[in-house]
Amino acid sequence: MNDQTIEQHSAIEEEAIRAGVKEWLGLAVLMLPTILLALDFTVLHLALPHLAIDLQASSTQQLWILDIYGFMIAGFLVTMGTVGDRIGRRRLLMIGASAFGVASIVAAFSFSTEMLLVTRALLGVAGATLMPSTLSLISHMFKNAKQRTVAISLWMMSFSGGAVLGPAVGGVLLQFFWWGSVFLMAVPVMVLLLIVAPFLLPEQRHPNAGKVDLLSVVLSLFAILFIIYGIKHFASNGWNVTAFLWIVIGAGVGWMFVKRQLILRDPLLELKLFNNKRFSGSLSMMLVGAIVQGGFVLLFAQYLQMVVQMTPIEAGIWMTFLSVGSIIGSLIAPVLIRWTSRFGAIAIGLIISAVACLLIIFLEVDSSIAYSIMISVLLTTGFGPLFVLTTDLVIGFAPPEKSGSAASLSETSGELGMALGVAIIGSIATALYRFHIDLPGTVPEELAQLAQDTIAGAVGTMDLLPSGVAASLLAQAQASFMTAFQTVGGISLAILVGLIFVTLTLFRQVKS
Repeated sequence: MNDQTIEQHSAIEEEAIRAGVKEWLGLAVLMLPTILLALDFTVLHLALPHLAIDLQASSTQQLWILDIYGFMIAGFLVTMGTVGDRIGRRRLLMIGASAFGVASIVAAFSFSTEMLLVTRALLGVAGATLMPSTLSLISHMFKNAKQRTVAISLWMMSFSGGAVLGPAVGGVLLQFFWWGSVFLMAVPVMVLLLIVAPFLLPEQRHPNAGKVDLLSVVLSLFAILFIIYGIKHFASNGWNVTAFLWIVIGAGVGWMFVKRQLILRDPLLELKLFNNKRFSGSLSMMLVGAIVQGGFVLLFAQYLQMVVQMTPIEAGIWMTFLSVGSIIGSLIAPVLIRWTSRFGAIAIGLIISAVACLLIIFLEVDSSIAYSIMISVLLTTGFGPLFVLTTDLVIGFAPPEKSGSAASLSETSGELGMALGVAIIGSIATALYRFHIDLPGTVPEELAQLAQDTIAGAVGTMDLLPSGVAASLLAQAQASFMTAFQTVGGISLAILVGLIFVTLTLFRQVKS
């Protein structure tokens, strides 16, 4: 039986198996932990000053309290996806939900910075069990291709919704309770999940799975952690020896991981999946799209605060439109594939995002807020079909016994792309800002270096300068930043045009 016959047989079989009420209720259950996972990325943004005072956390400790959660999720995704394939996705989901609930309680009542750091790390490990488990269970519950696409779009919408709700929920809780309350809201949700999961969610695992190779687990963890740490160090401090060494060490450990997978009888990661053009191409497109979006989110936040001069809370409110666009894009993805192929729908979305990048080129210091918000909504709306449909393609291609591993790769690609976007595009924008800024000669030398380094540094010197000099410096800094932002918009436009070309040519004969 050739590949085409197998695909046709699978398509007929999947069309005959349609999800019912139980599966859709199960999807609603899976969306709950997904919302919480995304919410935990941002819920501490407003609570951080309160817990920092209470626990007497240093600035470095505060950064680690924010970052360690995402680090641990990224580091354990590949491992947990494969573990789910071996012990069962529902079982891993329930183990992770239990751990997440317990860690949330301990985090809420932490009495030291070190205790909170440890519990945030444990929340990240538990989160890494939940993310691929929810996605791989969706692939098992929704065998019909069209229904699976709708389910994944709703799942993606819940993740975007959770991210946008984080600061708002944190603000409401802080209005009435102490900072630990932001962790406790996870407890009733996880309890509900543990109660209903056995009734609404199926169990599935690899029937002949071997043992988990612990050395592979260690290698994958440190490869991802070292690379992402190096990228974040690069984004925060610019290109230096430390960032370079962390990335090189991470790449070296990653190479060791890959070599080990090739000789194992039961590898932690099935590298043969990458031999398929649809699988590897989808992951690559997701990575590139996440890089562009990650860079835009970083610069857009700076634009609102440093150019439009909004307060952090005001900027946070306006940035909710980014998630609104993501939600819209996620929901229109299933609609688009009624009229065209999946890759055609992805191309349509990328064209919308490319239009947004074109509009960035014409964004000025005095542009209306409506114009900038329109750009943000268009950009994230256009990326919605890309993220939904590439995830769908990755999950749909992988054999059932490898769906957990495929789900973890999809999540890792997105995580790595966002980190790369912040580092690479952020660094390009910073270099352009430094190249274009022309400081007034009356700025004292001790402040000039700070003002020339970043726009945040320039704004930070305003109160230390005479009003006339400060106004001139601010105008120069804003103009330089906008030139950098416009140039990044042009670079992003070129990247998306290339991605559109690849989507419509390289994949035009790939059945989707």
